[in-house]
Parts: sequence; C-alpha cells; structure tokens
Amino acid sequence: MDAPKNSQQEIAQEFWQLVDAHLIRYAGGFAPLIIERAEGAYVYDHTGRAILDFTSGQMCSTLGHNHPAIVAAIEQACREAIHLFSGMLSPAVVHLAQALAELLPPQLQKMIFLNTGGESNEAALRIAKLKTGGFEVIGLSTSWHGMTGWANASTYAAARRGYGPTMPGTMTLPTPNCYRCPIQHCRDSCDLTCLEVGFELVDSQSVGAYAAVIAEPILSAGGMIVPPDGYFQRLKQLCEARGMLLIFDEAQTAFGRLGSNFAFEQIGVVPDILTVSKTLGGGLPLAATITSAEIEADCYAKGFIFYTSHVSDPLPARVGLAVLQLLQAEQLGQRAAELGQYLQQGLRELQKNYEMIGDVRGRSLLIGVEFVKDRDSRLPDEQLGIQVTQRCLELGLNVNIVKGIAGMGSVLRIAPPLTITVDELDQGLSILEQALQDCLASGYS
Repeated sequence: MDAPKNSQQEIAQEFWQLVDAHLIRYAGGFAPLIIERAEGAYVYDHTGRAILDFTSGQMCSTLGHNHPAIVAAIEQACREAIHLFSGMLSPAVVHLAQALAELLPPQLQKMIFLNTGGESNEAALRIAKLKTGGFEVIGLSTSWHGMTGWANASTYAAARRGYGPTMPGTMTLPTPNCYRCPIQHCRDSCDLTCLEVGFELVDSQSVGAYAAVIAEPILSAGGMIVPPDGYFQRLKQLCEARGMLLIFDEAQTAFGRLGSNFAFEQIGVVPDILTVSKTLGGGLPLAATITSAEIEADCYAKGFIFYTSHVSDPLPARVGLAVLQLLQAEQLGQRAAELGQYLQQGLRELQKNYEMIGDVRGRSLLIGVEFVKDRDSRLPDEQLGIQVTQRCLELGLNVNIVKGIAGMGSVLRIAPPLTITVDELDQGLSILEQALQDCLASGYS
C-alpha cells in the first residue's frame, strides 16, 4: 500500500514528476492544474477548487461536464455493447443515423460514424476525391481541420512548420476577416474581393484536378472569424463552376452552439459534404461524415473504403443519440441564442471600458474577444492575450487563446456549455474584468 501523502504540495510534486517522466508535451505544455473531476460548467482540481470552464472541455462537452444523460447513456451502452467488429452494426448506430437524418435536409441523408473531427474530414476529402476524380483541395488561410494527413494539409491556423511537405494539391484562400482585411482592401466590411482574387490565384496554380473546398462556417482556431453575408453563397457558385464539392466542417458550430442545429441553416447554403464531431459526442469521441445518396452511391460503386477499428462503435453512438435527444427536449439551441446575446452584451460593455479590447465577434455561445495594442492600428497584442488567460485561470476561469493574425495568440475563444446559467456567465464576466484590471495594474506592456 502506498504511504499516505502528507500534503497537497507533495501530491502535486509527485504528479508533475510523473508527467515530466512519461508524457509527451503536445501543445506547448499543460495547464498547471490537477483535475480530479468535472461537473456542469466547472472542473475541480485536487484541492477542491472549482474552475469555471468557458471552453466546454475542448468545445466537446456541449451539455456540460458529466451530464447525467451522458452518464446514463454510457451505462446503458456498457450493458449492451461497447465495441464490435467494424463490419457489424448495432441498433444504437442506426437509431443515431435516423435521429440525425431527421435534422438534416434531403441532400444530406447518408453518413458514416467515426471518432474525431480530423478523421471525419479525412473521410470527407476521400469521398470528394473519389467522386470528382480530382485531388486538389482548397482551404481557408486560418482554418483548422485536424492533425492527420489530408485534414492537416488543409489546416493553416497552426502546426505546419517542421514536418516536411504536406499533401500535394493543397491550396488556400484568404480568410475573409472583416476586422483585418487579408488583402488590405476593406475595413469592417467585405465586398468578397478577397474571395474573387483568391480564386484567381488558385486557378493559376491548379493543374485542372479540383476536388473540394473545405471550410468552417466560423473559423474558430484561426481567430473566431465570421465570414460575411453572401460569402458562402458565392463560394458555392465558384465551386460548382469548377466541378468541386463544398465541404463544411461543423466540428464546433453544429448542434445548438450557434442557436440552430447547424450553421449552414443560418448561412443558407447546403454543402455537398458535412462533417460534425466535437459537439455530437457530449465529451466522448464521436464524429460523422454526411453526404447525399447520389454521392454515396457513386463512391460505393467506385469501391469507397474507410475502414477503421472504431467505425460505427455502439457506445459513442448511444451517447450521440442522448445528446440529440437532450438538445431537442430542452431547446438548448434557442437557449444558446438567448444566453449568447446576454454574454456578448456583457463583453461589449467591457469593450467600452478597456481600450485593448479591439473586437468582440461571434454568434450565440461561440465568441471571440480580440486584444489589440490600440484600436487605430489594430496590432494584435499577444502578450496581453497570454497574460489575461493566465490570470483568468488563477482567478478560477478557464478560457483559451487562439490565433488572430500572423500566428499571434490575441483572441480569447469563449465557448461555455449550452447548459450554463446566467449567474455563471456573470461570474465569468466578473473574473475576466478582474484579470484585465490586474494585468493593467501590473504593467503588462
């Protein structure tokens, strides 16, 4: 039996010694916390301290941490089937497909269930290449689609340097950032010149083998960029003119976070292929790649294969079904829209009082707060972003920083659970303001 630990300090010291000895650091280091449990909008460290989580885990715990409905679904799956041979199907998978199809238009009724967003994007790109016969893929310049193969080749927000060549045929369009125009043409508006010029450039590079454009409706990791009205309609036209498929990666925007089931409903453009992941699994790894019956039949006839160890796993499917049922029963999308309006109003009040908040943007409960050195130059203030994030964590609020421009971390990404309360939002706003005041008082610059 292990000897009893004499203090929390000794527990922490041993914990971090084991971390240093055995774990690969995969994103610049770990948060200086030992998390022992999580519930609702909070995570709790080994001292019992509650930390309000404005990230919903990694934007995956849409319903909050350890929601009772998720726990019950896991328990049910453990009594039925956890995992099967990849060619076998369980009722949980078929029922999830049926429930998801009921939320989708007729053009999106065929789906495959996988684990991660990157995996679902790999499947989407594989389908697009097989369907079109092309191999060239276009992404947006601050996008994030995953860490594997083709998905990573179309990821431009980070994680590109030091790994050698990416997949051939990957090209990029400028992200339509209205706050900071990528081609220095507009300011706080967009006439879509960036899109037209972007396609002129990729057309000049193409070898005539276009397959797809893959895009996030809101570019989260790339600075919480919301493309302007009309952007995706024009993008769809440009794709169709070139025989390309349009893929929407709704890892973060689907299932209520923006106030609707899917972002494409708000945009008014139905993609040829839709991928969903984070928000579907309630904290468990679950993703789906969805397309039309016509595309599925064509690819099947051509021998489509995407055979993995955990395709169509019954346990995460059971959880995904519970997520969809709860979203509908408790109208969490409508709730997210209302709470998002409240939260954005609070953030804009802070913006009035703090010059370093250059922009507040987003939809419903997916919001970005950009820090700048001054509002005239709009130069991103990475140092402030890092210090505010660190101070928030010290005060009991977990938020994370994402890239605004030139790889600089200057945008707070705020994505609390859809089940969060007004009091918890007020607590988060209060901590954020205290962190801003503390950083200013310490002379961060």
